[in-house]
Amino acid sequence: MDFIGAYSADNLKFLLDGLYITLIVAFVSIILSFIIGCIIGVIRYSEVPVLSPVMFYLVEVIRNLPLLLIIFFIRFALPEVGIKLGLITAAIAALTIFEAAMIAEIVRGGLMSIDKGQIEAARSSGLSNAQTLWHIVLPQGLRRMVPPLVSQFISLLKDTSLAVVISLPELMHNANIVIGHSYSYAIPTLALVALIYFTVNYLLSLLSRRLEQRTV
Repeated sequence: MDFIGAYSADNLKFLLDGLYITLIVAFVSIILSFIIGCIIGVIRYSEVPVLSPVMFYLVEVIRNLPLLLIIFFIRFALPEVGIKLGLITAAIAALTIFEAAMIAEIVRGGLMSIDKGQIEAARSSGLSNAQTLWHIVLPQGLRRMVPPLVSQFISLLKDTSLAVVISLPELMHNANIVIGHSYSYAIPTLALVALIYFTVNYLLSLLSRRLEQRTV
């Protein structure tokens, strides 16, 4: 084990460059998947004619596919029909599609957990379905969704490592290159990568606990 060589200035900078790509891909994917997932979840909860059944089958198909397959499909299959995306864009697209399906179910479950009595009371007081959803159901549902949503975001961050298969220069990809220089770098490099992932995900879990306490 060569800790000194593995932790040289050049190698550390290279790993940090990979971490930067990982965080960018994760951040953009989290924002996009949350927006899309919320829209799909609300559509499914509201039982919109035609749209809700379509979203149901779409979500079920995506949720039952491996993320790796979606990454491969977007990066290597779409160019065959004239849609060619860059590495970062392809990774973001794959993660967004997969995570949006997961988040849609979290959102739908959160909305479904609201007591029906509150909804009936809101409707009897003259609020429309849309007003009831916006003023009564969504605010309470979103508070209940915080823990599972943060857990899903943590999974998304870890799933960015799967993009190594398409040579996205993220943290794991760069770690593999560092290890390729010398196998004596393997344990120090992987230990550092593990520490980085743990630190980022632990901070997210702390944020989740803080938000959960504030919404109780």
